[in-house]
Amino acid sequence: MIVDPGFYLAAVPATILVGLSKGGFTGLSVLAQPILALAMSPIQAAAILLPVLIVQDVVSLQAYWRRWSVAELRRTLPAAVVGIVVGYLLAASVSDQAVALGIGLLSIAEAGRHVLSKGLSKGLKRPAGEAGPASAAVWSAVSGFVSMIANAGGPPMMIYLLRRPRLSPEQFAATTAAFFSVVNWVKVPFFLALGQITGANLATSAVLLPVAVIATIAGVQLVRRVPADRFFGIIYLILAAVGAKLVHDGLPGF
Repeated sequence: MIVDPGFYLAAVPATILVGLSKGGFTGLSVLAQPILALAMSPIQAAAILLPVLIVQDVVSLQAYWRRWSVAELRRTLPAAVVGIVVGYLLAASVSDQAVALGIGLLSIAEAGRHVLSKGLSKGLKRPAGEAGPASAAVWSAVSGFVSMIANAGGPPMMIYLLRRPRLSPEQFAATTAAFFSVVNWVKVPFFLALGQITGANLATSAVLLPVAVIATIAGVQLVRRVPADRFFGIIYLILAAVGAKLVHDGLPGF
């Protein structure tokens, strides 16, 4: 188990961000790994975060039990599994920075498209268009792939679900929680195969679990208290901010 106080100065804020993301403010978890990477290698950070994510999935699933969209999960999960497998096979040959840059640019473009189409004077509301089955397959496959490569699967899934205007804030949060719960369990054997899950890392993950659970519950409560229009406005702002962070991380590789 890691005992360095400097590590926990980075790990606790990172865990809080992941918890708020799991509670419904999807995308914030992307910011957690760079914070952890200040104290350790990105690979070890990913290994420590994975068990924390799985426990947080349990908390968020319980809070949103059966409020997810079964239809959306049927549309997205098969392609996500394919994306994870491809990510595992290409893990050694794909640049994390290139992936981060690409997803970051897509996230910023989607947020910008929304603002331009709706206009700031009308407020940040959801788009009127629908995303079809092909869009579901593409974005969920990208989400699974990026989740395996760089733990950044949130933005692609956000881009897809934000184009599904029939989802309420709780359905949006519940569907993302259920989606990533499955994704994280599918990733476990691949992380084991890559040798990234060790006893020391699991013990460190266990120390962070109380913070993880409290942060997830706080995220759930915030989602339930924020009006729908404001909630989706916040989600778009998170998408833009996360996109900017990913572009910042990806540019040095070019």
